[in-house]
Amino acid sequence: MDRRITLVTGATGYVGGRLVRELLAAGHRVRVLARNASRLADAPWIHDVEVVEGDALDADAVNRAMAGVGTAYYLMHSLQQGRDLEGAERRVAEVFAAAARDQHIDRIVYLGGLAPDLPASSMSPHMRSRFQVGEVLRSAGVSVIELRASVIIGSGSASFEMLRYLTERLPAMITPRWVRTPTQPIAVRDVLRYLVLAADIPREVSRGFDIGGPDVLTYEQMMHRYAAVAELSRRIILPINVLTPELSSHWVNLVTPVPRSIARPLVRSLRHPAVCREHDIAEWIPDPEGGLIPFDEAVRLALTRIKEAQVATRWSDASTPGAPSEPLPSDPQWTGGSLYTDVRVLESTATPAQLFRAIERIGGEAGWYSASLLWQARGLIDRLAGGVGLRRGRRNPEHLSVGDAVDFWRVEERVPGRLLRLRAEMRMPGRAWLEFTVEDRGARSVLHQRAVFWPHGLAGHAYWWSVAPFHALVFPPMARHIVEYAETGAVPVAAPSARG
Repeated sequence: MDRRITLVTGATGYVGGRLVRELLAAGHRVRVLARNASRLADAPWIHDVEVVEGDALDADAVNRAMAGVGTAYYLMHSLQQGRDLEGAERRVAEVFAAAARDQHIDRIVYLGGLAPDLPASSMSPHMRSRFQVGEVLRSAGVSVIELRASVIIGSGSASFEMLRYLTERLPAMITPRWVRTPTQPIAVRDVLRYLVLAADIPREVSRGFDIGGPDVLTYEQMMHRYAAVAELSRRIILPINVLTPELSSHWVNLVTPVPRSIARPLVRSLRHPAVCREHDIAEWIPDPEGGLIPFDEAVRLALTRIKEAQVATRWSDASTPGAPSEPLPSDPQWTGGSLYTDVRVLESTATPAQLFRAIERIGGEAGWYSASLLWQARGLIDRLAGGVGLRRGRRNPEHLSVGDAVDFWRVEERVPGRLLRLRAEMRMPGRAWLEFTVEDRGARSVLHQRAVFWPHGLAGHAYWWSVAPFHALVFPPMARHIVEYAETGAVPVAAPSARG
């Protein structure tokens, strides 16, 4: 094993967050590059790694991260569909490749996509960009191992969540024709095993490898087999030819937690067969004893993780495309325009720990402590606008970490026992935060609940005043029910789960 430093990019993402844990277990010295280091504050491995903060487009930051590195993992990939997706992806890869060359690293390991046997011009922009990133990385002149995977099956992956919700929510469905396209899904455990062991492949090997599980299945077959593993009745699936990828992404957006911005590239990639053309990786990384994990077992493992609330990372851990990422502007520094707030302060006989525990259970299946129908309506409006809505839920029902998704919010800051701040990722003309702080007054504790909205233009001001009348129905009972739950441990009758 190379005893030099191992660099992981994309550590806040689904695969990257899990890979760090596996590399540490294998004895690697790990460094991570993160645009915002605070997003990693609650990662279970944070004290065992070195963190370099910087943007992937900042050549100086990437060179700092590459210094002394033996193997660098390239796990940065965007599912957003901007006008220049391919150009943006290429620029990030070019900065990474140049730093790898300048710092004389030994190996790049890149997790790409299993591309169909088509000219690049016929691929979807999402798939073509992954193909082109591989080409750019190989131009660095260092050894590159590109692992090309199709659908990754694991608790929390976007592909699995799409499959799971489509199958569970729709016992009968009319589907687009891509549900009959063959693909070769692979368990996330096998993906991680390949990634870790790829660092030990001899340096003279520099090429791409197709990786996939033992089963070749259509999406229709995957839905039927998921239903069988989950002990659901057999699904009625009627493929038709009129549903375009664009219409399909709307359909996925409405039925599953996966927003249209992410569903669209996933659906477009499913239009063409994605089956391994070779299994050459076995020459360097032999199959494990007992073989690669079959599809049914991968689903069973994922469902067990979900049931036990042991989902290590989720697709939603990475910021939703188009969602704001700027932190809440602090009051002393705020000098421009309006900053609307709604503040509620309540005393409680509960201890600060009990009060914070009640705050931290907010969202997901537990709901939002108030106005369930209003939350459902706002979630539906967000989904119709292409946002994530409320179905994204949360990873763990009792505990939150910085970076966790909570329905259409994300945990921006968390100080145990004292502060929880959520940043909105819903579609709106501005940016919004929901902040809870706990004050210890000896025999009593105090809840400070603050909603903050930073409007963008006239539309933002109009938005705030249009929803202001509903705040009286949402925020006062929310604070009151949080206090009631902290004091009694009973979920208020007026605050059922709000999912939509």
